[in-house]
Amino acid sequence: MFKSSLQGLLITALSFFIWGLVPLFWKELEGIGAYELIHHRILWSLLFVLLLIRLRNRWADFAGAFRSARQARLSLLSGLLLSGNWLIFIWAVHHERVIETSLGYYLVPFISTLLGFAVLRETISRRQLAALLLAFAGVCILFLDAGTFPWVGLGLALSFGFYGLLRKQSQLGSLTGLGVETALLLPWAVATLLFYQFQGTGALGRLDLPGHLLLMASGVVTAVPLLLFATGARMIPLSTVGILQFIAPTTSLLLGVFLYKEPFGMVRFGGFVLIWLGLVLSVVEFMKKAKRPPG
Repeated sequence: MFKSSLQGLLITALSFFIWGLVPLFWKELEGIGAYELIHHRILWSLLFVLLLIRLRNRWADFAGAFRSARQARLSLLSGLLLSGNWLIFIWAVHHERVIETSLGYYLVPFISTLLGFAVLRETISRRQLAALLLAFAGVCILFLDAGTFPWVGLGLALSFGFYGLLRKQSQLGSLTGLGVETALLLPWAVATLLFYQFQGTGALGRLDLPGHLLLMASGVVTAVPLLLFATGARMIPLSTVGILQFIAPTTSLLLGVFLYKEPFGMVRFGGFVLIWLGLVLSVVEFMKKAKRPPG
């Protein structure tokens, strides 16, 4: 039992750590526009995910998902939200705004709490309300410090928060769900990539061999952390998963500060401190609820 839990802990932590290092990957492809890259991600993700679905004998689940009109609508909308999230993320990485991406993913738990309250009619405790107010204060400080609307961070948080809401209402597993989402977006992705190629500005054919391999690896970059997460999260308590999820934005934040030398003055630091305090309150409340006996 202990060995299984330890394996689950390490696998889940590794999935979030890889996710936090993803900016390094997209930096290598910054010569290609974010809009074109997002469609390559859809194409190569689908091919890789279909291979995994075949190897794991989930083909019946994948094919059956298209028979439900409601499930298809949910998957299409969630796929659009996930693609929008990645589009903002890639654009931000290419424009030296990695720290702002970490802000977005730090805010995801708060957005999820608000959506749970507003849409799913879940209750919010006083501690959760205090956490939300701290996060809001932190965002206000970052807004005033930047002098512009922090659309990157808020766009990432909102798109991923609503994506999580839709996935919560879906009956599909993580691997099958990702396959259906990308399959529904494939026609638009292929049409867009063909347009780029016919215009003579497409990436295919003008990159060197390593560049083409990186482009095809965009599907692996999407699927591997998700697959690791789906494997490890089943082996450890949900409260532990909730804490580990902050590895990804913390890793990205460290990359932005120390590797890419993005500005991180005291005012900006103060805004993040308020968000971190809110996260601490959220984790404490989450663990408190997880320890309560059911009923």
